[in-house]
Amino acid sequence: MTRTIIVGLDGSRESLAAAGWAAREARMLGLPLELVHVREPVPAPMAQAPSLGAETQTHWAERIPREAAEGLRLRHPELEVSTEQLSGHPADVLASAAKGAEMLVLGSRGLSSVGGFLAGSVGLSAVAHAERPVVLVRAGQQAADEHHRDPDGVPSAETPFRPVVLGLDVESLDEELIGFAFASAACRGTSLRVVHGWNPPPYYAYGLSADLELHGALARREAVALTEFLRPWREKHPDVEVTEESHCGTPGNHLVDASRDASLIVVGRRVWRNPFGRHIGPVTHAVLHHASAPVAVVPHD
Repeated sequence: MTRTIIVGLDGSRESLAAAGWAAREARMLGLPLELVHVREPVPAPMAQAPSLGAETQTHWAERIPREAAEGLRLRHPELEVSTEQLSGHPADVLASAAKGAEMLVLGSRGLSSVGGFLAGSVGLSAVAHAERPVVLVRAGQQAADEHHRDPDGVPSAETPFRPVVLGLDVESLDEELIGFAFASAACRGTSLRVVHGWNPPPYYAYGLSADLELHGALARREAVALTEFLRPWREKHPDVEVTEESHCGTPGNHLVDASRDASLIVVGRRVWRNPFGRHIGPVTHAVLHHASAPVAVVPHD
């Protein structure tokens, strides 16, 4: 059964940017695109107000996905685009709708051209609960932003893609996460930049500032571990050029820096079997709030 790329659409600037990104991704992967508009129930007293009546709600609920779909079909006539209207809490409904999808794509409010984006409550909740990869796209994101500038320094969607960046923890590895990153790089015809951040064990902390040899030994150990793990993946995907970076320090900071020259950031989210809530993790949380490229969060055990 062919999986669909699903976009959460509410008519906002950020959700329209997400729909544009998802359409380009669906075209590259040869998959259908579904625009999902979730209408939150309006409390009875408010629903009686003339501007919030049932007819008005229905009009906008139908108009938002219809107009967005028409625009995407004009720009991508070869793309299969459908719409669906659902009701309920957006984060819960979208996470549920994405269970059988290839991925869920959501918009996020941009802060600035270089300052990344702010992941809102709906996006964070969907990321924490979705069983499939979730991609957050910053408001204002354009196709040219994912590509290298042309020889004159002008943004262009006709130049090669920027690298895909994978944030990898060698102590918490998952094949679905790594496979998603390699597939994303392959379909874009670009390289994969693997960024690994590490910190020394607590019992080393006091001696590192004075013992450069110890620091170097730890750095070499981490770099070798990364190389050895990626070896079979390089062999499996010989068409993808891979660069490896192993840095001491907070992983989230290194990934945010790498996002400035990336077409896509890929990070993982461990699935916690905790009945009292689900967590995103500090590294993924930092990347979601500050990366300046689209971020794909892949859940894994």
